Amino acid sequence: MSTTPLLAANRDVVASEERTQSRPRIAPGAAVVTVLSIAGLFAIYSTCNALWAMWTTDPLKSIGGLVPIVSLLLILRVWRSLEWEMGGTWWGFVILAATVALVHLRDQAILEFVLSPSWSIFLPPHSLVVLAYTSGAVLLFGGMRLLRAALFPIVLTWFVDPVPHFFNRFIDLPLQHASAVIARGFAQSLGQSLSPDQLRLMFTPQFGMFIAPGCNGIRGAITMGFIALIAGYLYRFRRRNWILITAAGICLGYLFNLLRLCLLVMYYVVALHIPWLQSRAAMGDYIIGAFLFFGATILLFALIPRWNPRHDLRLPPLAVTSHKSRESRSNPSSLPLRCTSFALLIALGSASYARAMIRKAQSPPRANDPKASVLFPARVGNYTLQRQWSESLLTGPIIFYWADYAPANGGPIVSIGLSPVLGAHDTLICHAARGENWLWHGSLEFATAAALTDFSGSLFNDGAKQYLEATTVCAGVSCGQYSTNRRHFGFIYSRPDTRALLGRSPSRPIPVLLRAETTNAAMAPDDARTKLTESLRHFLAGANLAEFTQPYRQP
Repeated sequence: MSTTPLLAANRDVVASEERTQSRPRIAPGAAVVTVLSIAGLFAIYSTCNALWAMWTTDPLKSIGGLVPIVSLLLILRVWRSLEWEMGGTWWGFVILAATVALVHLRDQAILEFVLSPSWSIFLPPHSLVVLAYTSGAVLLFGGMRLLRAALFPIVLTWFVDPVPHFFNRFIDLPLQHASAVIARGFAQSLGQSLSPDQLRLMFTPQFGMFIAPGCNGIRGAITMGFIALIAGYLYRFRRRNWILITAAGICLGYLFNLLRLCLLVMYYVVALHIPWLQSRAAMGDYIIGAFLFFGATILLFALIPRWNPRHDLRLPPLAVTSHKSRESRSNPSSLPLRCTSFALLIALGSASYARAMIRKAQSPPRANDPKASVLFPARVGNYTLQRQWSESLLTGPIIFYWADYAPANGGPIVSIGLSPVLGAHDTLICHAARGENWLWHGSLEFATAAALTDFSGSLFNDGAKQYLEATTVCAGVSCGQYSTNRRHFGFIYSRPDTRALLGRSPSRPIPVLLRAETTNAAMAPDDARTKLTESLRHFLAGANLAEFTQPYRQP
């Protein structure tokens, strides 16, 4: 049988593979550009730090930590197929400069877009910052040709925050309840009598399992979805097949999690008769989950040869145009100038972060010292300090120092909180993440001991009490935060300190939160707001917020 037709059909593919193998793994210029782009992340350090904290503390979003690495590798793969062309454009530098400037503006001020009582977005979101930074670096050094060829890995950087806040309330929690119902039904079908708690499956008073949010299959579904999405890109599936395999990956992740819960129920039933297994239930859960996830991945990749033109798991070569465009034929002599300009931008954007780190290393650790809370004054006007405490994350850092002040003539106690670490921050996002909707939201103006100060106010009712929260941001000696008086599609914002933006001031914004409450939950919201607003007004009349925040201004 002649092999000539086969060779003719695959001539282009073979030639493409030979060109790919003959190219260097990474050109010296591309290596310098890659290292410079990674170093440039320090110019947007606050975004990177926030993302790192999210990946390491939120298991649901931890998969986002792999997105930048995968995107970088995929961009380099595409760049290699273009023979490391350096036909960049200065529009990339404009995007990078604008991105760095916006990040520094966000560090010093609040700009929050309110879509509804349960959904607020802090602008610019971290995903947009990473996407803009990646796009700017690709344009600056690779040009439009690389941007078009690497569009998928560039857009993939949007998923550094894979799960938005509203997802927790509308998808995560319902799936948690559904998983608990299925696991409970399976346990009861095995003849097990359980406690009435819907999210706890207690096989004995001391031995049972809790269907936590992490047990609802979302993490597995998101991970399998990303695997399928990237596999579809690498194997160059048609759009219909790409959508199908991504949906199949998400479904596999969720269905195998339900299987994991059922197997875990069986483990607990067996452990009732073998006490040695009861103290090792957590490890058993990890082992069961690992084997099932591995099995789901194998099933997913078993589908790939059906849609791969080669009918195997070998990656098809990237298509490479034989003639370079006018842009790619341009003389790359401007590369040193572009690299130098980018390096100067990195140095300028990193200066404030480096200065803050140096000052923090040289200054005493006040912000993390539990005794720092004694800096609250004993008296504020006719209000007397009653108690003080700190609020910490599970990982240890103190995020708020609190103090309660009681008026001499009776009335609602006023609580004041100062954050030594959060920077520009609005607490409305925290309430939205917990599913707490406000009854009223708008701007408040109070006369403090120093000057008129604007606050962003919100009234809540949790069924047992009503409480009014007023937040502001102090940058140096000036304080102020503003809100549009709309329940939907509003803005919360503060004005930055221009000295801090220009890098001449070492101070940073300190969030200030005041709270007054009443136990009369049945009181009309307008009456409660009027009463609690007066309490805050009387307290702030004798308070100098600049003195409150002065010990925490140093980075």
